Amino acid sequence: MSITPDEARRVAAEADCLHTREEVERELDRLAAEITARHADSNPVFLVVMTGALIPAGHLLTRLDFPLQVDYIHATRYGNETTGGELAWQTEPGIDFADREIIVFDDILDEGVTLAAIVDYCRQRGARRVFTAVLVEKQHERKQGIRTDYVGIQVVDRYVFGYGMDYKGYLRNMAGIYAVKGM
Repeated sequence: MSITPDEARRVAAEADCLHTREEVERELDRLAAEITARHADSNPVFLVVMTGALIPAGHLLTRLDFPLQVDYIHATRYGNETTGGELAWQTEPGIDFADREIIVFDDILDEGVTLAAIVDYCRQRGARRVFTAVLVEKQHERKQGIRTDYVGIQVVDRYVFGYGMDYKGYLRNMAGIYAVKGM
């Protein structure tokens, strides 16, 4: 469902700010410290899940002060919608995963369907170990049994956007994490 820029402006203006830019940046510092402590000597592949993780990954990667390779995968259940559907594989990574440690980084853990499929994908391509990290995890009981190794911020079970997460294709660029009013 496509929206207009005016509707996106209205949604942003009415939204509830759950976490400011400063709060998100603090959590990215903490997340980077945890990842560095565990992976600095493991030559990992940092696998960014497009498109939502693009913005937070850029901020997180500059905080990881150790050798690693970066690649991306594009798999989505949402597209420009507000509810998940069938998983669509759009782009596969180019780096060989054989006997490598992979850190899959996504914007949000909601139900976990996409993240679980990507973890399976990495294992099928020979990854030695697969770790998961998300900027945001929703607090609810609908997760498909997946748990992440690294979580930046826990949020309430509402539709959120900003810092890479979108509302119908818009508002990924908002500095902070916001919840859509009434959702």
